[in-house]
Amino acid sequence: MPRWLYTVLLTLAFPFVFLRLWLRGRASPAYRLRWRERLGRAPSDASMLTRPIWLHAVSLGETLAARPLVEAIREHYPDVPLLITTMTPTGSAQVRALWGDDNADFAHVYAPYDFPWAVRRFLAHWQPRALVIMETELWPNTLVAARARGIPVMLANARLSERSARGYERAGLLGAELMRQLTVVAAQDEATAERFCLLGVPSNQVVRTGSVKFDLAVPEHLHDDAARWRVAWSLLQRSVWVAASTHAGEDEIVLAAHRAILQTHPEALLILVPRHPERFDAVAKLISNEGLQAVRRSSHELVGANTQVLLADSMGELLLWLAMAKVAFVGGSLLAPGGGHNALEPLAVGVSTLTGPHYTNFQSINDTLIAAGALTVVSSAAELAQAVLARFDDPELLQRQRAAGAAVMAANQGAVGRQLELLAPWLGEGA
Repeated sequence: MPRWLYTVLLTLAFPFVFLRLWLRGRASPAYRLRWRERLGRAPSDASMLTRPIWLHAVSLGETLAARPLVEAIREHYPDVPLLITTMTPTGSAQVRALWGDDNADFAHVYAPYDFPWAVRRFLAHWQPRALVIMETELWPNTLVAARARGIPVMLANARLSERSARGYERAGLLGAELMRQLTVVAAQDEATAERFCLLGVPSNQVVRTGSVKFDLAVPEHLHDDAARWRVAWSLLQRSVWVAASTHAGEDEIVLAAHRAILQTHPEALLILVPRHPERFDAVAKLISNEGLQAVRRSSHELVGANTQVLLADSMGELLLWLAMAKVAFVGGSLLAPGGGHNALEPLAVGVSTLTGPHYTNFQSINDTLIAAGALTVVSSAAELAQAVLARFDDPELLQRQRAAGAAVMAANQGAVGRQLELLAPWLGEGA
């Protein structure tokens, strides 16, 4: 399909794109806000940046992945302005939670939809010096318009599954044109690097850098903060586990596992962290229907001796919950066609970690972790309960998995430095 036909089809879909936003707004009202930004218009109160680096992170996962790279840029190039865009309210909320409000050297807006006129308006206003796209979010008109203005494009922390590569192959002319717009691809692994080369990106523009997710820096105060919360909530003698980034259908499985755990560990506390804020109320209702005693984080109530579940309906606190736990389960992975979520966050905090069998989004990383004994796969409520109980009851098993995770993390660090080096030509004063 040529790009002109893609643009025609996208234009015909224009009203349906915004109808979808309106319908999603029934569950998450934030989808009904800031539509002007999606059409390439900057908000009236946005900071005026001078030739910023434009970093695009689609949603929550990509924003978290971008954190080490963003913080490295801010540390080593403090005079370079940063414009960070997302596509979803969860990604937007995470940007605000991590880096605060707009200021003289930082701004955050939604990225424009891929309508040519919206992209041109966006680029004319912000005039970025370079575009850094996290992982794999390639929009044809955006990339072509950027390169037409002489803006280099780096695909950072790139990952490309075999299935996605076949999709770009099937796109024919459109897929080939996309690949021609990429200035440099910083691939997470060798398989990703090979796939981009096969799709037409010159081999000298594809660099295997590893994943920046291995470079996650745990805040120095994190474990002290977690210790204070454990004291405040009287958790020192309780067995705590976290179910992170759960999706619809998984919460029932997690709660069934927790019921089984409570049979032998009645003091156990589950911290349940749904992936998407629009599901918070539904999950709260589900917990209530299960007859479990729960506290919502948003209520600011204290976790009491009778509390069996803490519903973490907040943003930006996942690392704190992980630091309070012995075991973590990473969601988005129990039900097909789930692609899984980042298992490196709990490992970086030092938590024994479990995942479901569906983790195609992190295939290479998870396979490495599993082979090293740092990650365990569970497929059902019974297996999840059994794995959590084994770690509650066997401190040596807990420690072995923590040590294995730390070893894998240490062996694979350095991707941020390598990707920062690739960005260096566009970060200097003369860029």
